[in-house]
Amino acid sequence: MEESETRTPPEAPSGRWLQTDIPARLDRLPWSRWHWLVVIGLGITWVLDGLEVTLQGAVATVLLDSRTLGLTGAQIGLTVTGYLLGAVLGALFFGYLTDRLGRKKLFMTTLTVYLIATALTGLAWNFGTMFFTRFLTGTGIGGEYAAINSAIDELIPARVRGKTNLIINSTFWLGTALGSAASLLFLDRNIFPIDLGWRLAFLFGTALGLVIIAMRRFIPESPRWLMTHGRMEEAQKIVEQIEALVRSEISRELPPPASDVLRIRADYHPGLFEIVRTILKKNWRRSLLVLCLMVSQAFFYNGVGFSQPLVLAYYFRVAPDRVGLYLLPPALANLLGPISIGHFFDTVGRKPMITATYALSGILLPLMAMALAAQALTGVTQTIFLCLIFYVASSAASSAYLTASEIFPVEARAMAIALFYSAGTGVGGAAAPALFGALVPMGAHSLMYGYFAGAALPEGHLKIPHLWPGQNPPGDSGKITYQQPAQWSIVIPFSS
Repeated sequence: MEESETRTPPEAPSGRWLQTDIPARLDRLPWSRWHWLVVIGLGITWVLDGLEVTLQGAVATVLLDSRTLGLTGAQIGLTVTGYLLGAVLGALFFGYLTDRLGRKKLFMTTLTVYLIATALTGLAWNFGTMFFTRFLTGTGIGGEYAAINSAIDELIPARVRGKTNLIINSTFWLGTALGSAASLLFLDRNIFPIDLGWRLAFLFGTALGLVIIAMRRFIPESPRWLMTHGRMEEAQKIVEQIEALVRSEISRELPPPASDVLRIRADYHPGLFEIVRTILKKNWRRSLLVLCLMVSQAFFYNGVGFSQPLVLAYYFRVAPDRVGLYLLPPALANLLGPISIGHFFDTVGRKPMITATYALSGILLPLMAMALAAQALTGVTQTIFLCLIFYVASSAASSAYLTASEIFPVEARAMAIALFYSAGTGVGGAAAPALFGALVPMGAHSLMYGYFAGAALPEGHLKIPHLWPGQNPPGDSGKITYQQPAQWSIVIPFSS
């Protein structure tokens, strides 16, 4: 998207400036098999995260058995905390390295960390090894979020970036569906011994990751990242290769770039402190917006999603081996939402659609809460209600990552995503499961207030005036004019 109509203001810092049409050349490309390679090869991150979260919940009761690891309930909770803590620290550590060393180096590294850690999880023999391997798995997944969101937004044409980003983020729920199906298979004691099935379930994730790491070898470094680091010849070569692949597929010449040549500064590489200070202080409105989006979606999903198996067990007496059947429909609804309405984020605009999806989610959840408290629902009807909520909420949640990646420039993009992903996961991801886990046994009326809290957060940030930076929201037609200080020291924002 175009961040500013003025590319190099008079008071811009001196240094080595380069002219390039690379962003315009990438944005004008028609959709091709190469773009599918990027989407599948990089988008698998969300599938793996959904798979991990679902498997971790599914095997919890198995790990309590003395014939497996014989863990206590408290130790099971600590392994979940270890995974979340690893995700937070991994996002911050690998996010910083992604901006410094490049997108490709890090999305190969983080996937490798995930593969090793998941395989080791399947070999764990006590609580200590289980906690460590879940922590390590979390670092890989957290690092993936920063590296992958940056790379996808820099390789996908701007005109379809909103829909593509939302659909990719929603594949988390494809991972949950796979995890549910895998748990039904591997945890079936008629097929696998109790101490073998849960290990094979985690190794299933490793096998999936091995296929993807082979695909990622063919995805190039981000030309946008290369050009901001002065490696213009490499960036030009990669763009020429992409153009040749697309040209050979469509069998005609590519359209000319739509925008003018950009002038960027390529010899300045800020340190971690300056990146954080610029994100949080100089661009506080952008930061507040993304923080609100991230925390609200994390609290909403971690609270409602975590508590759903407990709700089914406590209120509707669903047997443990049948819970997976009730979790599949909401997972599919989460996946179908962005697929069916994601294109409106590109055509109608980011701000109207983000506002609408967050607001509608915040209305539907209290309605379900009141119906549950009134004992007006069954296990089936409550699942149908949840499907409707998640159909809308999944686009809202995915738009948080889209917003984070679009309103910060290339040099700070991965670190910005990491900061706000960590904040959302640390606040919403940590608080919501503990809160809802305590409320479910207290009864439906107590749980209703937890649902009200989950609905209040998405509604709350919509009432903050002037939260969107500049005159127009990102994604609206035409050029976006942000009220960006001309002396901003990391980079003058450009079309990304």
